[in-house]
Order: sequence, then structure tokens, then C-alpha cells
Amino acid sequence: MTLANRNMVTIDDLSRGEIEAVFSLADQMADSRDKQYGLCKGKIMASLFFEPSTRTRLSFETAMHRLGGSVITASDVGATSLSKGESIADMARVIGSYADIIVIRHPWEGAARVVADYAGVPVINAGDGGHEHPTQTLCDLYTIKKERQTIKGLRIALWGDLKYGRTVPSLVYALARFGATILFRPGPGLELPEHVMNKLGSEYTGRLERYANLNEKVKQRLFPLDAIYITPSKPHQLANIPSVSAQVELEEGVDVLYVTRLQMERLAAGEEGEELKRDYPVVDKKLLREREFEKTMVLHPLPRVNEMAREIDADPRSNYFKQAGLGVPIRMALLALLLGSQEAAITEDKEPFNRPGEHPLYRRGFGVRCANPRCVSVQKTEANYIKPEFKIVGRRPVTLRCAYCEHEVYPRYVASTDWHEGKLDSKKYHSADSHWSTKIKPENLIIFDSASDAKARGFKPGHYARADGEK
Repeated sequence: MTLANRNMVTIDDLSRGEIEAVFSLADQMADSRDKQYGLCKGKIMASLFFEPSTRTRLSFETAMHRLGGSVITASDVGATSLSKGESIADMARVIGSYADIIVIRHPWEGAARVVADYAGVPVINAGDGGHEHPTQTLCDLYTIKKERQTIKGLRIALWGDLKYGRTVPSLVYALARFGATILFRPGPGLELPEHVMNKLGSEYTGRLERYANLNEKVKQRLFPLDAIYITPSKPHQLANIPSVSAQVELEEGVDVLYVTRLQMERLAAGEEGEELKRDYPVVDKKLLREREFEKTMVLHPLPRVNEMAREIDADPRSNYFKQAGLGVPIRMALLALLLGSQEAAITEDKEPFNRPGEHPLYRRGFGVRCANPRCVSVQKTEANYIKPEFKIVGRRPVTLRCAYCEHEVYPRYVASTDWHEGKLDSKKYHSADSHWSTKIKPENLIIFDSASDAKARGFKPGHYARADGEK
């Protein structure tokens, strides 16, 4: 099977079998690196990094050079036409005519998808704001599998800034798909975003348990957690008793500790960086002497600041520099596959999550917009190309997931294109948590953020329409 001309914007763009195929090819390339030169001869990769990067950018460029291809690059927005107000969509069309594949990092969440929509060549997301970093996740999974031979059934703790670290959402979704148990240990105020929690809890076959819901006896045995995602891959007699199953998982220790730095550059207005740094959890020799971490492999996407002590660098459990080095064969394999220079033997099996596209889409272009100020869909320069688009992931109340950044939106009102009984006096809007939200067919659904928006479209308040501001 070929992956030629595919995009990798999110980790969900590759099936589990396709990810395994990337790993297999990476193994081959790592073992015979000199033989790969010329595989992508004549191919050009556009390296567009509009946020700082060392490992990701250089590993991609190294990978392309080792495959015999060429690289063109842009790394300063101020030196491009984007600084003049050019849209990302226009930029993508132009650069797509220069290069055979585009690798992009951008501060706007969802920017990589826009590039993929307009470039006409394969696009790889090298990090879009705090949204996703799928190729880092490939490196993370690959490192774990090489060291532990499997991911299924492992207990993997995510540590530090789970709110703003873009490596975290991609890794969370992938670990759930591969059957891991995930332990969330955030710094204070840096918990995993609610929309990521909601997706994890609703679209995968494991069970998400909030730490607050566990009993006190169990809490005393666990290091400070926010939540636990318990894999369905290791059933036991007590699997349906949340507190007991959580305790059973932790008694076996932590297999992997994935540490992230505090993302100071992404803190929201009003968040005190110095206070967050003061209370940030640190991984050091003292922590690794705890029984739970006796056989733990330590990973970090790097760069690190003060969240991980240099004293553990020599510890055989520390694998973060090896993890960074594996980025080259992983990205060599991915580039070769997407450019069609290599094919892959892909085995498919039933995956424990809903494939993209299973949720109905809402794409009317009016009535509701993403509330995330970092989302590409709300930027002025993109308004002529991008119309708001959402997945309908809940019906009572109506819950939308932005198709670009995946933040959730909870609109206030719903209406129908068929005006219910087909009469003008029945052209009414209703509260999004009323029974009407489930009765209107997705293809007829109209959504409004406010009563004024609904009235501007000619709708009248129905019996189940609360006034704005009411609860």
C-alpha cells in the first residue's frame, strides 16, 4: 500500500497499521543509512518554520538531505509576504508550486490544515501552536517501542505542562490507540485542556477517571495526578471498579515518564509565569528513587529548562537524547512514504477510536465561530478562504469541535432549515439544550451563538428559547 500524496496534519491522519509501517521503514533506513541516498533525488522539501525550532527543523532537513533531496527554507515571518498581510492559503498555493512536499510550523492552531487544503502537495505538520505535533509523537512512540518492544499495556505518565505543550495531545491520542494506560501529572494550573479530555473520554474504548473521583485510600498511594486513562487491553476482575483498577495499575510502577517544559511563550494573559515556575514539578534523582519509578524510562521532547535535573543524564533510564536522535530515521521514512519514493506493507486491525469523519459536520459559515483566539479560522487574513467548520460531537446540549484547532464550542441556540412544520410562523430558534437539539437532522441544523444572530436571520424565539444571559 502506498502513502504517496497523503498529508500528516494530525496523528489521526495515519492509522495504527500505517504508523507501524513508518516504524518498520525507519528501522530499515537506520540500519542502512548510506543506501538511502538518492531515494528522493530531484525532490524539493519546503521547510517553513515560523516559530523557533532546533531538533524538528534540523532533523527534517537532515532527513531530506540523507534521502538525496533538496531543501528550500523560510524561518522568519518578517522576511516573508505573510508580514504584508498575505494569507496562509495564498502562501500555500505558491510554495506548493515550488516544492514537492511542505513541512510547516506555525503559531496558529490549525494552520497546517489550511496549508494542506491549498498547497496541492503533501504537507507535514511540524507543530501548529498548542494543537498537535504528530511527527514528535511518531518519535516518542518509536523510542518507546524500540526500548520496550510494545506500547500496549504500558503505564505512561505525562508530566508537567499538559495545557500548552503541543506534543501532549498528539501523544495522548496515539497512546490510547495503541492500548497504553496514561497517568496525567500536570503542574498546578497546567492540566490537560478539557476539550482533549473530552475527546479522549468519548472516542476511545478505555476509561477516563478523574483523580477527584477516586477514593481517599487510593489517592494516598498515588503521586499527585489529575486523571487516569485506563486501557482496555489488560482486563482484570476489578476493571469496573475505578478506584481499585487505578490502584492495580500503579502498584506495577510507571513504565515511561514523559516530561515536558513549561511553555512560557504560550501563557494566556493574566497567568503568572514566575508562580507557575515556582510550583512546577521537577524530575531528579530523588524522584527516580521512588518505588514507582524503579524501572521507568524517562523521555522529554526537548528543549528542557529546569523541569528535569542534569544529574539524571547519566542514568540508564534517561532516553531523551536517544529519542531526539531517532527523529532522523523516522522523518526519513515519513518523507519517503509521502513522496511515493517507498511503499509500505500495512496491516490493519480494528482500532479503539472513531475514525475521522464519523461525526457530522457543521459548515454553514455563519451563526457560530471558534472561541479560541489562536485558531487559524478566526484570523483576519484568512477570512476570505476559511469558513468556520465544526464536527457535531454532542446533541444535548449541542457541542461542536472546531475542525481546525479542536477546541469545543457550546452554542446557545439551534434552528432548522425546514422551519419544522414548513410554515413561516414556525421559523423559530430554540435553546441548544432543549429537546429540539436532538430532533433536528444534522443536515438541517442551524446554530447561533446569540439570540440577536438568530433574529437577524429571520428567526423568532420558540417556546424553548431562553433569553441571552438566562440559565
